[in-house]
Amino acid sequence: MKLKGKVAIITGAGRGIGRGIALRLAQDGADVVVNDINSETVNKVVKEIEALGRKAIAIVADVSNGTAVYAMVEQAVAEFGKLDIMVANAGIAQVKQAIEITEEDWDRIFSVNAKGIFLCDQAAAKQMIKQKSGKIINCASIAGHSGFSLLSSYSATKFAVVGFTQALAKELGPFGINVNAYCPGIVGTDMWDLIDEKMGIYLDLPKGETLKKYTELITLGRVETPEDVACLVSYLASDDANYMTGQSINICGGIIMS
Repeated sequence: MKLKGKVAIITGAGRGIGRGIALRLAQDGADVVVNDINSETVNKVVKEIEALGRKAIAIVADVSNGTAVYAMVEQAVAEFGKLDIMVANAGIAQVKQAIEITEEDWDRIFSVNAKGIFLCDQAAAKQMIKQKSGKIINCASIAGHSGFSLLSSYSATKFAVVGFTQALAKELGPFGINVNAYCPGIVGTDMWDLIDEKMGIYLDLPKGETLKKYTELITLGRVETPEDVACLVSYLASDDANYMTGQSINICGGIIMS
């Protein structure tokens, strides 16, 4: 198992992509801190990980709260003795025309998607610098490489994640810490159910038709699964990726090619 003996925190791991990543890293041998804001979902994922024979703890915390994030890292280290992998996955979507976005809308999505990444990375980095090793892996998006209509605020947060990932990689490289990001496309999760519903209002399409329309952009011809994303994160978390840093990698079935 390529992550045997490693300790990972995955934020937003109660469902969707985060759950898929948590289960995959556990299958690879890691012990896992499962974070989300919903205690019911995190406890369920903890049990799934324990069923795989790995150790796991649930930490309910809001990633936009610095005190909570630092306490989460401290608790992880107290429980497992170290922190090898931080997967800053938690995020939210927002579907609106740019001219309709309020200041409150803008502040809310940046608080989770950008500030949350910053706080998780910073807290993890301070621990990893002590260890002189570690992998920080951020959730960006193909919307961090190309802005998408009706997802302007979401796209802006993901461009921010890509930029921060690059800058942090340069700062932490001398300490033996790798910083990368994964950029999913259209993933069959609750988030895309919401995007489908909200976009359908603007596009005058019934529920399910927006997803179908966007699926036509996928070269591989199918909607992405959390497991597809988890395969890339598994690689980035492993020693196989020791010479990769500062990258934001598209994993989208060929919607965007670069």
